[in-house]
Amino acid sequence: MGSNAPNWADQWGGGGYGSEEENEKMRKQSSSSKKMGDAKAKASAGMDKAKAAALVGADKAKVAAIVGAMKVKTGTSAGFKWVKSQYQKRTSSSK
Repeated sequence: MGSNAPNWADQWGGGGYGSEEENEKMRKQSSSSKKMGDAKAKASAGMDKAKAAALVGADKAKVAAIVGAMKVKTGTSAGFKWVKSQYQKRTSSSK
């Protein structure tokens, strides 16, 4: 081929794999990805704490709801028994 054509290094520069430019890019990417990884780890730890707190809160709310439902059930039952006894007293005394 013709010698007037530029060779590969002239066209694309000498920054191929293993060059100083490439190594510098890799260091910067590695540094930023390490920082991102650290940030994600910290955020994940924060989320784990938040999830744990939410689970504790959810458990407390569940227990409170169960206790409240039991109180409503026993109160309703006692109320029906009272109404029934009042009705029986009224109907038996009128005979």
